[in-house]
Amino acid sequence: MTLKRELISRIDREAQRQKDHGDGYIAFKLNGLLDKEVISALYRASNAGVKIDLNVRGLCALRPGIKGVSENIKVNSIVGRFLEHARILYFRNGGEEEVFLGSSDLMPRNLHRRVEVLFPVLDEQYRRMLVDNIIPIHLRDNVKSRDLLPDGSYIKKRPKKGDERVDSQEWLIKNRGIWHEEE
Repeated sequence: MTLKRELISRIDREAQRQKDHGDGYIAFKLNGLLDKEVISALYRASNAGVKIDLNVRGLCALRPGIKGVSENIKVNSIVGRFLEHARILYFRNGGEEEVFLGSSDLMPRNLHRRVEVLFPVLDEQYRRMLVDNIIPIHLRDNVKSRDLLPDGSYIKKRPKKGDERVDSQEWLIKNRGIWHEEE
């Protein structure tokens, strides 16, 4: 019953952090983003200067890259071999990083009419794997990824000449279990 309120509170906290210290950052990996209040909070954070990276596989009502509204927001979608259902929410929080995993997409049905859970990743090793590897590989994908444009259309991302070819799902296969290996 507090999921949406807590989420918006953290988005607003990043906006305040950006205003005070210039280091606000948010990254989400989701299947859907349709909730108007969450989208409004993300727009407010973008207007405060917070850099926001969103990997939204399916429905996304947010429009990135609109001057004065969402110019600090980027959205990509990856549909490939796996129909990934991971939900990862990252807040930089001034270096006191918060990472949440869970079941909820940011849609009215999930936030109002279902029992959904987000839980914090407290173990430093797992949090580092998510922040340093899992989130970035999905944001860097240039093989299966499509970028959402301000008009709501998508454009397929392609590796530029000389750029490394990054397929996030191939990376997941090749690197499965690395977070369980002993150091």
